[in-house]
Amino acid sequence: MVVLSEGFEVEYVDADGVRRRVELAECWAEPFGRLPPVRKVRTYPGQKSVTRQYWAATTRGPLLVESQLERHHAMLLDFDPQVTGLAAQPFRLFWPTRRGRRGHVPDFFARADGEGLVVDVRPDDRIEPEDAEAFTATARACKLAGWRFSRVGAVDAVLLANVKWLAGYRHPRYDRPELRQALLEAFAAPQELFAGAGRVGDRLAVLPVLYHLLWRHLLHVDLDKAMLGPRSMVKPAEWVR
Repeated sequence: MVVLSEGFEVEYVDADGVRRRVELAECWAEPFGRLPPVRKVRTYPGQKSVTRQYWAATTRGPLLVESQLERHHAMLLDFDPQVTGLAAQPFRLFWPTRRGRRGHVPDFFARADGEGLVVDVRPDDRIEPEDAEAFTATARACKLAGWRFSRVGAVDAVLLANVKWLAGYRHPRYDRPELRQALLEAFAAPQELFAGAGRVGDRLAVLPVLYHLLWRHLLHVDLDKAMLGPRSMVKPAEWVR
């Protein structure tokens, strides 16, 4: 693949901890989904929006975030079964303008379905002209590098609440192999959540494992239509198209 730089430069920290600044064409193949952040999340007195980090099951480590909304999108990327690499503050992109070179640090880089995905988090009503310029430049750089670019904002309230619930069970400690297999068998055909869990055993013991399987997409439930509850219909993953 031939990548043109068009004046874009990228500053990043490589796998050996060395800070580099090179033309886009020299680094597009770097594993940005596994590299350390290019900058620290800074705080100031009185600041209330900074959450600082999100523990990602995808990478088994923390992601630096600067707001609740960023944390929500980190969680949604972590929940996406196509995402196999995920990093926050992955690089600083530079490009030429009439006022000199500008720089911008995207919020996330993901390796999704075998492709690079660069994500900026900013609600529609908080995009200033300089932000729009940065997002346009980032989208252009991503196109040159063969990555996808996405600028995301508010998250649907029902989807967010449901994924937040399942995220509470994302850690591998909730995987109990003996219950996992029993649950996969119990939900070999679609069942209501509580009914299927009750067929396996005590719900207090079984439900955490079931939620973990839903987080890992080994079982499936619709999360964007209604709140997750006892009568939610759980399906085997192979039934989902």
